[in-house]
Amino acid sequence: MAFASINSSGAPIATIEEAFATEPSLKQRVYDAIGTTPQHAPLFEDIARYTSTLLARTAKTTLPSRPPVDEPAAKKRKLQNGESGETAQASVDLKDANAPVQFYVKDVSFATPQRKKLTLEITAGHKYLRARNQATKEIEFGVSMDKIKHALCLPVPEKTQKQFNFCIIPEYADGITPPPEGTSTSEAMVFTIADGPAKAAFSGDGQQISQAPGETADALLCKVLNENMPRANVVRPDDRQFVSAMPEAHRKGEKAYHVKAFRGSKEGYLFLLSTGILFAFKKPLLFFSFDTIDSVSYTSVLQRTFNLNVMARPSGGSEEDNQEFEFSMIDQADFSGIDTYIKRHGLQDASLADARRAKVYNVNKPTGEEQASAEAAGADADESELQKAQRELEDQEDEEEEDYDPGSDDSEGSGSSSEDDSDDEDGDGEAHDEDEEEDEDEDMDGQDEPGEAAD
Repeated sequence: MAFASINSSGAPIATIEEAFATEPSLKQRVYDAIGTTPQHAPLFEDIARYTSTLLARTAKTTLPSRPPVDEPAAKKRKLQNGESGETAQASVDLKDANAPVQFYVKDVSFATPQRKKLTLEITAGHKYLRARNQATKEIEFGVSMDKIKHALCLPVPEKTQKQFNFCIIPEYADGITPPPEGTSTSEAMVFTIADGPAKAAFSGDGQQISQAPGETADALLCKVLNENMPRANVVRPDDRQFVSAMPEAHRKGEKAYHVKAFRGSKEGYLFLLSTGILFAFKKPLLFFSFDTIDSVSYTSVLQRTFNLNVMARPSGGSEEDNQEFEFSMIDQADFSGIDTYIKRHGLQDASLADARRAKVYNVNKPTGEEQASAEAAGADADESELQKAQRELEDQEDEEEEDYDPGSDDSEGSGSSSEDDSDDEDGDGEAHDEDEEEDEDEDMDGQDEPGEAAD
């Protein structure tokens, strides 16, 4: 009755017939829904028109067909939590090899989550950034654009040819904030784009992207990503944030925006950016956004190197959830630039905290006079953090010298013992010489006696 009231002639609705011509069961369900709720008929017609538009766009896009049903499905790569990182419906859209593509770049070298060359794609409709296997044409992995929280474009250090690494960091994939229980997430992506024109960048219809004069491939990709990411913009290094005191060694005269550091035995690079601190490019990627940094401190300050410690708190976490990340063997030449960056962004410096001093230097609790002296020195606002740390180390060395006890020092005690032994040996030597002289006199006397007897 309801359907008859909106379509009393019995003629089918053209837009619905066109959109769902290949899906009769779905078409019937649409008609049944309209019959139940006639007021939604305009909505279903709009959906049908949009579906027809997508189908027309797909027909113009040259994409490989799906594999036959009887062929074994390609192995799907498991993410950290064993799921695809999206809802069931979104996962279907993400993995749909025939979904319309808006933009793609061929022969992109990925380092994370897989190390291989793949085709980078941005889909139309519901936006996805995903990677397609160039041999099997299967979708390997991807992430919804509205899930991307941070996107970074960074020059690759220590390469003769200039290249850029793009770091795509979805929500809960920064290495600091774990996903809530029962919530899945996609892994971070790292892929490389060579400097120069974008010769392998194409629009969805297969036409090569036209570029503005002087526009490079990395700049083009930054622009396309910014147009499609609702929550983030691509962040690049900025001279006003941090520039290393040591220029790029492999490209003479070029500024370096990284600092070489170690996390345990793993070597990597620290980038100090306008939105946070990144440690890359090996897994796991660590990105400390400003809202997750609880404090920063310097330890093991030596003549040539120092360590940077970052106390991070997961987003929405409590102080009990804090984690400390230590980055060691940083060149002393970059201390000033790092310290300026930390002060500019108001990151709390915990270098001289009592707990920090006890943990790093392992000294006894200072006396009342020493504590008062330390507090007076800490009140000097003009003193740099490096000078404070060096002064603290010198004070501790002076304290150790004042408390020096020769009897308790094994190494110096050994040295004293050696000197005493040497003196004893000299004394023994003199006594030995005297004994030899006495023996010789006795021998002479013994030789004279037989002579006298003979006379």
